[in-house]
Amino acid sequence: MKSVSALAIIAAAVILLVLATGSLFTVQQTQQALVLRFGEPVAGRGLVTKPGLHFKIPFIENVVYLDNRILDLEAPKQEVLASDNTRIEVDSFLRYRIVDPLKFYQTVGTIERANSQLGFVLNSAVRRVLGEANLTQIVRDDRASLMARIRDQVEAEGSRLGIVAVDVRIRRADLPRQISERVYSRMQTERAREAAEFRAQGSEQAQKIVAGADRNVVVLKGEAQRQADQTRGEGDAERNRIFAASFGKDPDFFAFFRSMQAYENGLQSSDTRMVISPKSEFFRFFGSPSGARAEAPAPLAKEPAAAPAASP
Repeated sequence: MKSVSALAIIAAAVILLVLATGSLFTVQQTQQALVLRFGEPVAGRGLVTKPGLHFKIPFIENVVYLDNRILDLEAPKQEVLASDNTRIEVDSFLRYRIVDPLKFYQTVGTIERANSQLGFVLNSAVRRVLGEANLTQIVRDDRASLMARIRDQVEAEGSRLGIVAVDVRIRRADLPRQISERVYSRMQTERAREAAEFRAQGSEQAQKIVAGADRNVVVLKGEAQRQADQTRGEGDAERNRIFAASFGKDPDFFAFFRSMQAYENGLQSSDTRMVISPKSEFFRFFGSPSGARAEAPAPLAKEPAAAPAASP
């Protein structure tokens, strides 16, 4: 009897443990839970958003956990035809949140199925909105407003799934590879043309500056030479005047000084040879400091002719 009672107690304890375990569930900070009874939400406590330990009726009620955070959806890269017939490759992504867990569970059930449907919705909205804009608007001018329009359209379609679109971003909007290469080649050619034009303008300016500088150099040199010649002429005139005034007082000294200058210039070591008589006017100061000419010796008297002999 005692063994039977012990077994009964153990069985009852196990049953109570199973019932207690099946009647408790935990909701994490990043989760929200649906309490369903035969597939329908339980009135009054069908949605649990508060984290912690909660109760349910075991074997009758079950719990479905859904993420309470902002979820990401990476859309595959797709090619879009803009309004100016430019083909561009667009890479976009979506951030959304589950705001109606029951509708979300009833329509799609899981996040994987929701991502699948939202991917089609996002791609359709991207093609629809970007197809009404040109390349400049997509890349630079109206990119923010275009992304806002895409988000609004995704949210309108996603509201039936119980979600709200938090943000839509166009990560990249590029031309296809072949078109990009042609565009880059054309840009390179254009930049090379502009560079050549700038170089030509710079060379023209450099030539103008060099020509102006050369002209100024010639003018300055000519003016300096003119002033130098004028100053030199004035100096020579003043020197000659001083010499004339000085030498006019003593003509003999002037003649002596001029002869000394002539000796200095004419008797320098050079290949020039002069054949001049020592008694010439040029060497008159060599024989006498006063420059007096040496008198020529008197000619010798001729002997008288012999008287003719008397004829017999």
